Amino acid sequence: MTVAPSSNDTAEARPLPPGYVRLTIDGIEVVAPKGELLIRTAERMGITIPRFCDHPLLDPAGACRQCLVEVEMGGRPMPKPQASCTMTVADGMVVKTQRTSPVADKAQQGVMELLLINHPLDCPVCDKGGECPLQNQALKHGRAESRFHDAKRTFAKPVPISSQVLLDRERCVLCQRCTRFSKQVAGDPFIELLERGALQQIGIGEQQPFQSYFSGNTIQICPVGALTSAAYRFRSRPFDLVSTPGQCEHCASGCEIRNDWRRGKVMRRLAGDDPEVNEEWICDKGRFAFRYATAGDRITRPLIRENGELRPASWTEALQAAAKGLAAARDANGVGVLPGGRLTVEDAYAYSKFARIALRTNDIDYRSRPHSEEELRFLESTVVGVTPGTGVTYRELESAPAVLCVAFEPEEESPIVFLRLRKAARKGKTKVFHVGPWASPGVAKTTVIVHDGGPVQTGSLIPCMPGDEPLLLRELPSDAENALQQPGAVLIVGERAAEIPGLYSEVLRTAQRTGARVAWIPRRAGERGAIEVGALPTLLPGGRPVADAAARAEIEQSWGLVSGALPTTAGRDLTAILTAAAAGELSGLVVGGVDPNDLPDPALADKALHRADFVVSLELRPSAVTEHADVVLPIAPSVEKAGSYLNWEGRRREFRTTIEGTGALPDCRVLDTLAVEMDADLFTQTPAAAGAELDRIGPHTGARLPAPDEPGGRAPAFGANQAVLATWRQLLDNGSMQAEEPNLAGTARRTVAVLSPRTAQRIGLGLGQRIEVRTAKGAVVLPAEFAEMPDGALWLPADSGTSEVHRVLGVGHGALVDIAATTPMSPAAGNGHGTTHLDGGSA
Repeated sequence: MTVAPSSNDTAEARPLPPGYVRLTIDGIEVVAPKGELLIRTAERMGITIPRFCDHPLLDPAGACRQCLVEVEMGGRPMPKPQASCTMTVADGMVVKTQRTSPVADKAQQGVMELLLINHPLDCPVCDKGGECPLQNQALKHGRAESRFHDAKRTFAKPVPISSQVLLDRERCVLCQRCTRFSKQVAGDPFIELLERGALQQIGIGEQQPFQSYFSGNTIQICPVGALTSAAYRFRSRPFDLVSTPGQCEHCASGCEIRNDWRRGKVMRRLAGDDPEVNEEWICDKGRFAFRYATAGDRITRPLIRENGELRPASWTEALQAAAKGLAAARDANGVGVLPGGRLTVEDAYAYSKFARIALRTNDIDYRSRPHSEEELRFLESTVVGVTPGTGVTYRELESAPAVLCVAFEPEEESPIVFLRLRKAARKGKTKVFHVGPWASPGVAKTTVIVHDGGPVQTGSLIPCMPGDEPLLLRELPSDAENALQQPGAVLIVGERAAEIPGLYSEVLRTAQRTGARVAWIPRRAGERGAIEVGALPTLLPGGRPVADAAARAEIEQSWGLVSGALPTTAGRDLTAILTAAAAGELSGLVVGGVDPNDLPDPALADKALHRADFVVSLELRPSAVTEHADVVLPIAPSVEKAGSYLNWEGRRREFRTTIEGTGALPDCRVLDTLAVEMDADLFTQTPAAAGAELDRIGPHTGARLPAPDEPGGRAPAFGANQAVLATWRQLLDNGSMQAEEPNLAGTARRTVAVLSPRTAQRIGLGLGQRIEVRTAKGAVVLPAEFAEMPDGALWLPADSGTSEVHRVLGVGHGALVDIAATTPMSPAAGNGHGTTHLDGGSA
């Protein structure tokens, strides 16, 4: 939009740019792009038109009529005021808002009077009081008295439309923001307008709660107090809270958030406004899962094992004990470091530096999940060093002609990526293809968009047997192959690819063949940063190869070490570290918030922790590692420290401390002090110091390591009572960072096994029966659901309820399992949701 300068020139003397129109708003001549809404043009001129239903990220609705303005076209005024949120600009249009038009002002006052006829005016108890657009606009654009004196309508309140969203129907102004968000943005049309006329209200269908991973956004965008959070309701008032910008720590999306807190405790989280990343949305996990930091079992004092039991100790005593034990283990057979994927960039850097200087080892691997040597080669060659300027971004996903997702479930593993893909598909610009065993809810919502005119196919699922992904990429269907060859196409690969031999190599070959750009999207928030700082056995900070003498010399100089001080050979990866420790070939372990149940072989992890001579654990709450630790050092959660994450784009997401003065220490400070006790200096006393040093080191400027080039694997052959397992983690599951969130847990998806009707028929599995999935290590029994899948494929959630695939079955994606039908389900079992354990999962 351009405000035309005042001049004696005629309008004809100032030609319009192509695609623009000239109009007048409140006497000011402006130039605006064709198709722009009047309300947008006015607000960018600094003219605020009151509104309730309008939202810049939702389609226009014209539902509330609060934004009425006077419009004149061709010298003739329109007979009635028009809704500026639905009318687009036109050449020669003359618009008068409430600032200059008594007609528009009177119309807006009349609409406000109408909205308040049945509104309860319970501001003193309403959760929205103090931040309510209805309050503000009633004072500014309403009348002092109402002409209506009838009894206001009342409803039973509140109505729980889900376990975490409560509805007060009498407060609703029927703006339809919640229903439009759910249908358009999230693709979850569980909440709708019901009834007609004076009885019209927001509601849900019978036995259909508001099951959406994004339901909390409806609370935030509701312009009145109709939708409230079960966890926050009546807990505080906006003017009692201090708001601090933050970054979500739950996944690699990198969402901007706002922490609202008082008296040293976070009361609620809201979505921040970042158009480049999460726009104005966050998932429910990012919004509601923050009470783990104040859980009753949080470790607040160091612990030392004495006579087989952990006892509280002072920091001095604990650090001295840890230093003595680690030094002895280092000088014996060495120490392995497992930082985990939850860390900030600064904390991960401290682990990387601690391993090389204090422990003199490259035995460090942050990948507390299934991983492979091929994945390591992929990260070294393709991922490290990528930034928004050199890699794929959210905007490029949204504008891509085609996106192919391989070994990646966007709604479960990176919800904001899912929203961008759905937005791109809904706008009709992007074809989204998924390689996978079945059309999960997230797949369905990005490949079939339901409009008012009916469903529109915007992409497709490319059915694939678990383990056959490399073969399928070599022989892509022609529509997907052709789509990927268009300029700007993107191929997304997830961390699950590490379980499929040859898939990373085939992804790179496919990208080379088609010209598509590759984006790697992990699940945890700290993964990208851990790669950049060298929390891997073959990389030093900045992506410098351990085997490169010149690169080692750069780091030695930066760290003030003598030449040759750094270990020269590549270290062990996580599985090799655990194998060595279990065999007695490694004497010590430093573990940073890793849950063994997340690992590909939890039994091996348990054996390694038990066999190691000395174990130091840096963690927030008790875990399976605590049971074996000789020293436990408590660390600060994200709200009690500053730092930054790198999201999947490689974008730096900085945040400052929200809750000050708790005494909790970040990992980098704990490791720095521990290193001093071991006669080593890290200079990572604060996140700022660690981050500044990392910035000074900078990225590696030498050649990249070669990309992997492995042959593709195949799915195993299955027998009559066997299936090939597909598995990934759901967004809401047994993760420990969802602890003490019963309302959030209530919206988790049901823990079920999914298989095809043909596979079910083969084992005699009927409706209402459970399926037993068994390996030599154990069995999982779950209710069964049928879906279109390749014959012989079976899907289980990786860590939901009793479905703990790695811990119980000891296998992962693409493995062969035995299956059998069991007895019919009880009604209670059939209606249950996956439960959230207080001591499971690390993310």
